[in-house]
Amino acid sequence: MDKCDRRVRAYKNGKTLEQCKEAAESLNPGFKEQIEKNGQVLWTEILEQVDHDELVYKFTLKFLRRDGYDIGNWKRPRVQKFNHWFT
Repeated sequence: MDKCDRRVRAYKNGKTLEQCKEAAESLNPGFKEQIEKNGQVLWTEILEQVDHDELVYKFTLKFLRRDGYDIGNWKRPRVQKFNHWFT
């Protein structure tokens, strides 16, 4: 049985998994600037910026969460700074 090698499998636009991660990392500083300036960035805005590439979109949200941002949920589809109201 053939196995997919995650390092060389092509995703949308022929990118590998690592290239998708790198693309998401490179876009995050711009999203962080937008969050600082406007207080939030909508999921739809992120999706448009990543040219509707689902894998890059998911990595972008994952990396924003890793960097301390509230990535919202289906009721609040936006990314913003964490509100530490409980402290």
